Amino acid sequence: MNQFKVTFLPADVTVRVAAGTTIMAAANEAGLPLKSTCGGAGTCGRCAVKIETGEVQIQGGRLPARMEKEGYTLACQTVIKGDVVVTIPPESLLGQHQVLLQDKGRLQDSLTDLLGHYPLEPACSVTSLELAEPTLTENASDASRLLAALRKEKDLEASLDLDLLRKLPDSLRQAGWQIDVTLAATNNRIIQVVPRGTGRAYGLAIDLGTTTVAVSLLDLGSGQIVARNGSYNRQAAYGDDVISRIIHATSNEGGLEELRQAALATINDLISAILGSRGINPAGVTAACVAGNTTMAHLLLGINPRYLRLSPYIPAAAELPTLKAAEVGLRINPGAIVQIFPAVASYVGGDIVSGALFTGIARGEELTLFIDIGTNGEMVLGNSDWLISCACSAGPAFEGSGITCGMRAMAGAIEGVTIDPETLEVELEVIGGGRPAGICGSGLIDCLAKLRRAGIIDRTGNFQDVTTPRLRQTDEGPEFVLAWAAQSSNHRDIVLTAADIKNLIRSKGAVFAGIQSLLKTVSLEMEAIERIIIAGGFGNYLHIPNAVAIGLLPDLPPEKYVFAGNTSLKGAELALLSRPAWQEALELARRMTYLELSAGNLFMEEFVSALFLPHTQLELFPSVGNGSGSERSLG
Repeated sequence: MNQFKVTFLPADVTVRVAAGTTIMAAANEAGLPLKSTCGGAGTCGRCAVKIETGEVQIQGGRLPARMEKEGYTLACQTVIKGDVVVTIPPESLLGQHQVLLQDKGRLQDSLTDLLGHYPLEPACSVTSLELAEPTLTENASDASRLLAALRKEKDLEASLDLDLLRKLPDSLRQAGWQIDVTLAATNNRIIQVVPRGTGRAYGLAIDLGTTTVAVSLLDLGSGQIVARNGSYNRQAAYGDDVISRIIHATSNEGGLEELRQAALATINDLISAILGSRGINPAGVTAACVAGNTTMAHLLLGINPRYLRLSPYIPAAAELPTLKAAEVGLRINPGAIVQIFPAVASYVGGDIVSGALFTGIARGEELTLFIDIGTNGEMVLGNSDWLISCACSAGPAFEGSGITCGMRAMAGAIEGVTIDPETLEVELEVIGGGRPAGICGSGLIDCLAKLRRAGIIDRTGNFQDVTTPRLRQTDEGPEFVLAWAAQSSNHRDIVLTAADIKNLIRSKGAVFAGIQSLLKTVSLEMEAIERIIIAGGFGNYLHIPNAVAIGLLPDLPPEKYVFAGNTSLKGAELALLSRPAWQEALELARRMTYLELSAGNLFMEEFVSALFLPHTQLELFPSVGNGSGSERSLG
């Protein structure tokens, strides 16, 4: 088969690929993964590139008219027919993304304080031993000698596996029979044997999110967090949402392994960076705890996820056994134990169980609503007596995906919008200051509320016939300019289109409909909720009054709202440090009732009612009222 040379600019990276390969596949091979909300279906327009020279064939897909005029094409729909030179614009490159690891959470974030509820009983511990050296008359085997010493001195019935046994003879003799033994708390399996005084047990808490991955390194002996790191989940090259990834995994030969390796590459690179910065040998990391949604857990372990998206939506397993790092593919001590948080159902996963553990919603009598608004919208309602959960298909709009100029909450993202009601001029707040590159979820909520307040859109989200150069008609319909090209970092207008607004209204409507469905299922009114915990980096920039104004969150007093940050990661940290906390997580998953929103008509009825700003029933939002007055639709 013919092979052709593909050169990517401005990175100046060249690869050779077979004829018929897409530009997207070639970019992945070159180590330049491109954004792909749709997973390569040609519908999202995120993988736009410019063909400078060479022969290609465009198979389909559709870009915004303005990008087609500038000579862009979709990488996923462009097939290589000869040597080509391709320019990748910065906004199409998946690259490295910042992940918020320090949050503005107002919920207790001190593990030392939190361990007041749980004893410090880490997943692994180090114990020191001095073994009697064998002789011709004292000739017990090395393994028997070690296990007998643990029984005698520590009253422990331990075990060891073949991998450790292969190393044991040399390890004992090189240490002069004075050793540190690392043991797993789950089953007293011996993980490593090293010279006395050198044993140190480290653990990794891993939040495997659909969009981002965060890793935390902990000293299991002291209970201290040593370092945290985070990055974009490389699986995003195969689609922004779990459904796109399930389709890729089950519809493409080798697709499941591609997704597994993408997740592992993301995690392992973060691990290498953390350990390298601290000078820690990977062999010293003897435990890991992973929290992720049900699909992420399946993909990480290479488990067929097909039936997660097919009715009746059944996972292969909700509770997974304790594994070894070598089985999972983590680049730490091969014998390290790996705990994966249990799921409740196909769409309420271990990340939510981890969050419920950290926030302690099942420890008190206060009726609490726990919401994680990310790529999916998941929530838990309850207290120490009962817990009910659900997941709503909010889509990734609040993560910035599926929005024309959307982006993650990172430097350059618009996080706040002010619109003068008289002049309709705009002022922007940008994360990190400087010129804006796009708009993130909190900025989108802010913008939607301000557009409505200024009378630029009506209750259905339609643009009104107002006089401002910022509101203009395009081939794709009307759009509102938030920042002109001369003001933006990428020298393009940053806009919010009519389609973007409809997408946002559907997303916010799904979240609120999920809340209403939970309440109606247990026959409670909104006022019964005593506390609402907002999880995720999304909450760092969320302005509650604006979220209420668009009908995303309940119209309840602001003091009832609490931001908790990355509860998935924090719960995994807690579970590593306290065995009783991990046992509680297992029990939480088992006792949490799951409400399947696709069964019956309740959710759909609530969803349709929520497709207005703020809602069809204005009495649900007494502080918002009817919003703006004059309403005459544009286009």
